[in-house]
Amino acid sequence: MGNIGGLNYKTMKKIISLLFLFLPILAGCQEKKKPATRLTMDELIEINRQLVNDDDARIKTYIDEKKLQMQRTETGMWYNIQSKKKTPTAATGQIISLKYNVSLLDGTACYASDKKNPRTFRIGQGGVESGLEEAALMLRKGDKATFIMPPHLAYGLTGDNNRIPPRATIIYEVEVLDVRER
Repeated sequence: MGNIGGLNYKTMKKIISLLFLFLPILAGCQEKKKPATRLTMDELIEINRQLVNDDDARIKTYIDEKKLQMQRTETGMWYNIQSKKKTPTAATGQIISLKYNVSLLDGTACYASDKKNPRTFRIGQGGVESGLEEAALMLRKGDKATFIMPPHLAYGLTGDNNRIPPRATIIYEVEVLDVRER
């Protein structure tokens, strides 16, 4: 027989025989992959409950260290509102304009506006953090307020892929510039 790649037939046959001999040994050396484990719904709920509790404890520590006077909503958002007027609070469907500063608990500034560039949105339409939707319904024109939003009411598990990191608690300091129907 002829040469294959510079090797004669007998040499090739020996190499192939050795490969078949050692192949099972080499295959046995590979690490056995464990099947992916799936968490049950109860386990996922418990993990989420623990994350929410950890976030709440971190916020409480921050409030205590800063000696802030704040209240907590059922959803876990903390707030302090300084109302100037006794007009009705904003309602779903109204448009609210806010001057705002957003920062992290460690003081890192993330976003800010001024009177020339307020954050304006229709309440209840979405497109903003769920915590901001909740906060808007507590406010009146002229109010100044501070809201501390845990991750589940802010930017969640992923952050905003810009200035707010994953699972970040954020602080919104707002001033309501306007509340209107259209």
